[in-house]
Amino acid sequence: MGKRATLVVDIQNEYFPGGKLPLLGIEAAAANAARVIEAARDRGERLIHIHHEMPDPDAPIFTPGTAGVEIHESVRPNDGEPVILKNHPNAFLSTDLKERLDQEAIAEVVVVGAMSHMCVEATTRAASDLGYRGTVIHDACATMDLTFNGETAPASHVHATAMAALAFAYASIQSVEEFLA
Repeated sequence: MGKRATLVVDIQNEYFPGGKLPLLGIEAAAANAARVIEAARDRGERLIHIHHEMPDPDAPIFTPGTAGVEIHESVRPNDGEPVILKNHPNAFLSTDLKERLDQEAIAEVVVVGAMSHMCVEATTRAASDLGYRGTVIHDACATMDLTFNGETAPASHVHATAMAALAFAYASIQSVEEFLA
């Protein structure tokens, strides 16, 4: 088994109550992500924190320089842990994430974060496409209700659909308890 890194994707203030895009179950997901982060620290594995900002300083969400783009205190990086700024759902696109992983001979990525159907899914698919083995900790991820063509899908269905799609061909999907066991 090769080296493993945990990718903490976009657990930012914007997604918590008071933010512009509060997610269903974000507090529980962040608490589970914190457990995964602590386990990675205890094992001496690489942690990479990723946060999203829109490139437009007047963007309505993830606006640069606002409290919303800050990583939530429950999963704040320790000194020396890398933080990657991204402007796209896929954390590999236009960042140095792949180079960082390859420099350390990382073969497997563990993904936690937000949103399940967007940045978690895009990053996990890209990781697989680039040859990394992936594990997504499903209860350390959160999302929101989505509406399309006049029909609303509850967040629980959006999350389940994202996890099912990833499990089909892109990653192992585990609970925090399964992962930590």
